[in-house]
Amino acid sequence: MMLASQNIVIILCGNKKDLDADREVTFLEASRFAQENELMFLETSALTGENVEEAFVQCARKILNKIESGELDPERMGSGIQYGDAALRQLRSPRRAQAQSAQECGC
Repeated sequence: MMLASQNIVIILCGNKKDLDADREVTFLEASRFAQENELMFLETSALTGENVEEAFVQCARKILNKIESGELDPERMGSGIQYGDAALRQLRSPRRAQAQSAQECGC
């Protein structure tokens, strides 16, 4: 990970949680590995849908928390974050959006 950003968000997903009898890595081993390497960890099952959406939600939440805390700057080249629409950039900084709205307001 020498070439990746220090603020990269990585999630370790143990898949096929529904096949517990065929397990090769215990929950404890995977959890310990994730903790030692500062990774998020979830076990998922595509068959049952368990934790599939949750994996994306937790990852997105962690990225947003890093942006809000200033730990991650999405405007910086190489941050790994891209906006789909310029209007979405206003969501990043509510203060900037409020200031801009106040300037545009005729009241």
